[in-house]
Amino acid sequence: MRVATVEDATGVRCGVVVDDHLLRFPDGTTVLDLIRSGSLRGAGAAAVSAGDAVPLAGLRLLPPLDAPTVRDFVAFEEHVEGMVAAVPGNPGVAPEWYEAPTFYFTNPYALIGSGEDVPVPAGCDLLDFELEVAAVIGSGGRDLRPERARDHIVGYTIFNDWSARDLQFREMKVNLGPCKGKDFASTLGPVLVTADELEPYRDAEGFLRLAMTVEVNGREVGRDLLSNMGWPFEELVAYASRSAEIRPGDVLGSGTCGNGGCLAELWGRRGVQDPPPLKPGDVVTMTVEGIGGITNTVVASPDSPPVTPARRRPRNRP
Repeated sequence: MRVATVEDATGVRCGVVVDDHLLRFPDGTTVLDLIRSGSLRGAGAAAVSAGDAVPLAGLRLLPPLDAPTVRDFVAFEEHVEGMVAAVPGNPGVAPEWYEAPTFYFTNPYALIGSGEDVPVPAGCDLLDFELEVAAVIGSGGRDLRPERARDHIVGYTIFNDWSARDLQFREMKVNLGPCKGKDFASTLGPVLVTADELEPYRDAEGFLRLAMTVEVNGREVGRDLLSNMGWPFEELVAYASRSAEIRPGDVLGSGTCGNGGCLAELWGRRGVQDPPPLKPGDVVTMTVEGIGGITNTVVASPDSPPVTPARRRPRNRP
């Protein structure tokens, strides 16, 4: 089943995507509510039976669900290799990367849908995309074992973790972040594909073998397989729940794939900014086998107030 959330002249509606139509859930229904109640599949069957269908053409695609939290992992070794290639002395992938699947929390309020414009964030000259797939949690838990974690995934969607690289690199020198380098936009969509639909792509080791591509202005920049992750999603889910709680609707990104899954990886390997950073007018299109495609256009930065530097303060004591 493929589930979408859209906006039309009457407001926001959700439903099941069949061919080029949306078979709508009852008015007021949200995907997150259905996931939380465990009734997504039943609602989908009812929507198909009811046949309240509208063409998808011309509708504004929103993120498939209003995610309460978004964790983003860094699960592709090849991506990490490219990112550290620009570091003086090229230390290689840190040994700690292999020990556990690292993630950070990003901004759930910054989620946008396919077709939305992405303004260059204030102060950014190095705008980048990141090609990822995200798993969506269907049922909560804590300290889950990997062999049980698959049952807690309701489905998958495409995730573009837009990145302001210059802001990100400056922030991380403070040993904190990424902060403003990440929280301005993340594309989620175009649909939520339920986990059962992707089972035919699962390989013998438990990874989903999905082809992933990204284009800028119609030119392919990156291509990889989701199965090149260092950990399958079940182990990411288990790690996220380690000594913590995951809840229905939580989004877990795979991290950026390798082989051109982002521009910064290519800059690190090539030693030059080729392809160049994204600029207004650029169109970024991502396609993932079994899920679909998302497209966003970069637009000019809005006016923002300047940032005030820290004041040098005396270190008086009471």
